[in-house]
Amino acid sequence: MFRANASLFLTVYGILWYHCLMMNENSRATKTQKELFYLAPMEGITGHVFRQVYLEQFGGIDKYFSPFLAPAAKRILKNRERRDVEPDNNRGQMLVPQILTRDPEAFLAATEMLGRLGYQEINLNLGCPSPTVVPKGKGAGFLQYPEELDRFFDRVFSGLEERLFPGGTDTLGREVPSGPFRISVKTRLGMQDPQEFPQLLAIFNRYPLEELIVHARVREDYYSGKPDLETFGIALEESRAPVCYNGDIYTAADYQVLKERFPGLCRFMLGRGIVGDPGLVQTIRDGRETQTEELRTFHNRLYAAYVQEYGNSRDAVFRMKELWAYMQRLFPEEKKRLKQIRKAQNGDALLAAAEEMFRQGVRGPQ
Repeated sequence: MFRANASLFLTVYGILWYHCLMMNENSRATKTQKELFYLAPMEGITGHVFRQVYLEQFGGIDKYFSPFLAPAAKRILKNRERRDVEPDNNRGQMLVPQILTRDPEAFLAATEMLGRLGYQEINLNLGCPSPTVVPKGKGAGFLQYPEELDRFFDRVFSGLEERLFPGGTDTLGREVPSGPFRISVKTRLGMQDPQEFPQLLAIFNRYPLEELIVHARVREDYYSGKPDLETFGIALEESRAPVCYNGDIYTAADYQVLKERFPGLCRFMLGRGIVGDPGLVQTIRDGRETQTEELRTFHNRLYAAYVQEYGNSRDAVFRMKELWAYMQRLFPEEKKRLKQIRKAQNGDALLAAAEEMFRQGVRGPQ
């Protein structure tokens, strides 16, 4: 049992500093804290093609999280999933693979495999609200079984006592020595009611998590309504692991509201906000708004990269339409051309409609 041997575990792996370092880190504000920005995992959108083009065009992201990997009994990762985390496809990124499962043995097997690829930090998905995921008790659906979740963590951290990250070269080109795996969690506040969160947080606090990323909604909210900042404040105050905020950061003003309410908060995960405005992080960091020309370059490079990845323009057009579902907010007056993009049947039609948009210039809120 991990809990029975937790003290020994921490001593053996040289991380007794953990509890001291985390104590009050989330609630105190210091001038020396570096603000960290993460790219959220978005299934079908923020795969390795998007991430690499984004890195080269905009950058500014401290950690990239892969869309979830779903290990199975017969095959740990599908070919598509393996390709997404292949180190050669992620050079220059600090990538954290995310795993979706409720089976601790599958999690451990996937962790070992990812370790051999050079990944030391692994993230557990407890936030996906999809109706194809939740009924299986995975993602946010796992939150409705707190006792099983506790047993899951107990088995995972017990298993990690016997498994070391083997060391190697990471995707940033750094030589990383052998050592313990680092496990982080991306969670929601609960399944149906934020009052579920204190019990969940008590479970998280029993284990030496690398980081707790909190989407400040329950599963039943999906992505509607406003994030529950009051309950998020409990996480920030009481979590033993560093806390990262996730939810509805669409503009620099949204970020500023969070900073004013939580001055000590220094970790932010953005998903839909970045996809909708790829230059958002640079706007937050230094006030420089997204320029039309850099958005045009990003758009056209991404389309070309998708064509190369898929070997055809049809699938590339489909992916770009998904992008425009979010990016359209930068062009609020261009409804006619947005309709042309949605109806585009080939790359030429999509690029022509997009070019007309870019000629009008970015006009949406930043």
